[in-house]
Amino acid sequence: MVDLTEQEQAAIRAAMRPLGECLGEIGWQTRLIDLTEPQVLTLIEVAVGGFQDAMHATAQQVPERHRPLTAADAPF
Repeated sequence: MVDLTEQEQAAIRAAMRPLGECLGEIGWQTRLIDLTEPQVLTLIEVAVGGFQDAMHATAQQVPERHRPLTAADAPF
């Protein structure tokens, strides 16, 4: 088991809404074994995309003094 950071846990919770909408389109009563390959791929894309979007939004909120250095920060 991976020890998730608070930001990762929040990103997982944020991904639940788009994932729930996708499941609503498929049908909540549909068994996982009955999903088609395209449906499974869509669920994965929605879940991963929602997680990544939330993580990106969190990264944008990091104060300037805590952000990683980039090549643009080099004085030469």
